[in-house]
Amino acid sequence: MTQTSQRPLRVLAAMSGGVDSAVAAARAAEAGHDVTGVHLALSANPQSFRTGARGCCTIEDSRDARRAADVIGIPFYVWDLAERFREDVVEDFIAEYEAGRTPNPCLRCNEKIKFAALLDKALALGFDAVCTGHYATVVLNEDGTRELHRASDMAKDQSYVLGVLDERQLAHAMFPLGDTLTTKDEIRAEAERRGLAVAKKPDSHDICFIADGDTQGFLANRLGKAEGDIVDEAGAKVGTHEGAFGFTIGQRKGLRIGHPAPDGKPRYVLDISPVNNTVTVGPVEALDVTGLSAIKPRWCGTAPAGQGTYTAQLRAHGGETPVTAELVDDELRVSFAEPVRGVAPGQAIVLYDGTRVVGSATIATTERAAASVA
Repeated sequence: MTQTSQRPLRVLAAMSGGVDSAVAAARAAEAGHDVTGVHLALSANPQSFRTGARGCCTIEDSRDARRAADVIGIPFYVWDLAERFREDVVEDFIAEYEAGRTPNPCLRCNEKIKFAALLDKALALGFDAVCTGHYATVVLNEDGTRELHRASDMAKDQSYVLGVLDERQLAHAMFPLGDTLTTKDEIRAEAERRGLAVAKKPDSHDICFIADGDTQGFLANRLGKAEGDIVDEAGAKVGTHEGAFGFTIGQRKGLRIGHPAPDGKPRYVLDISPVNNTVTVGPVEALDVTGLSAIKPRWCGTAPAGQGTYTAQLRAHGGETPVTAELVDDELRVSFAEPVRGVAPGQAIVLYDGTRVVGSATIATTERAAASVA
C-alpha cells in the first residue's frame, strides 16, 4: 500500500480557526497543492455561541481562520451552512436525547456537513479534495481503492469520528496531520514557525453548539423540564429528576438519589425510558454488556461478508476491545470477547482490522451480562 497520491490537487481546506486545521492547510499548500481556505459558518447567530477558543463556531474563530489563510497565502471564504448544520446535527442531537439515546454530534457533523454538504459543494466547484486537521490517514491501494487508517500517533488518533466516511468520501479526503509522529506541542511550534497566530490558541472541546458546555441545561431549554422517577432494578423509587434526557447510560454523578443503596455502593444509570420518563439505576456490575446490535452501518470500503473478528472502539477517547461481528440484514451484530461497560444506544461502534477502519454503525440495543434492565 502507498500513501495517497501527492500529485498537485485543487484542495478546499476546512479551517475552523484552530491550530490543527491551520497547520493542515499550510502543509497542503507547501506540498504544492492549489489550496483555498474555507470557514464554515454553522450558526445563524454566531455571537450567541461560546467565546474564547472552546468551540469552532464563533465570529472570533472565523477571524482567526482568515488571518491564518492570509499568512499561508491562500484565498479564503466563509460558507454559510448554518441551516444544514441545525437540521442534520443540532436537531438530530436533541431528538436522540429525547428518545433516550446518546448521540455523537462530532461524528454526525463529519458525516453530514464536512464530508457531505461541504464535499458536494467543493466537487461541484471543481475541487479535488477536502482537507481537514483530523489526525487520521488515508491509504491508496495499488488497485485504486482507498482505506482509512488510524493516525501514526495513537495518542492523537481521531479515526473514530471519521468512521462514517464511505469510499467515495475517502477518495476526496486529505488529512495532512495523520502520518506524522508529532506531539501537539510540536504542532504548535510548527504553527509558530509559520507565523500563524493560532499557535497558542487552546484546543476546542465539549460540544461546539452548546455555549456554556451545559448539555443538560441546553436540552432542558429546548425540551422543557419534565419531572420523573429514578428507580432501582426492582422498580422502587429512589429519587426524582427533571428530565430523563439529562442522563446517559453509565452515569454516576448528578443522580441526586436521596438515600444510599442497601450495600452502600455507588449506583449508575442502567436504563433511560423516555416513554414513562423513568431512569433506572443499579450497581456497576449491571452495566456489563456482552453483545449489541447496531443499525445504519457505513463502510469505509466494501462491506464485510460473513462473520469476522475485529477490535471495536465505542467512544471517541476510548480504547479497543476484541469483538466478533457479522452483518445480518443490514444490522450489525457484535459479541464482545470480554464484557464492557457504559455502552449506550445512540453511540457509534467503529470496527478496526489492525489500524484500518472497517466501518461504523449506531448502537440500537445491548445484551447485558447480568439479569437487569435490557
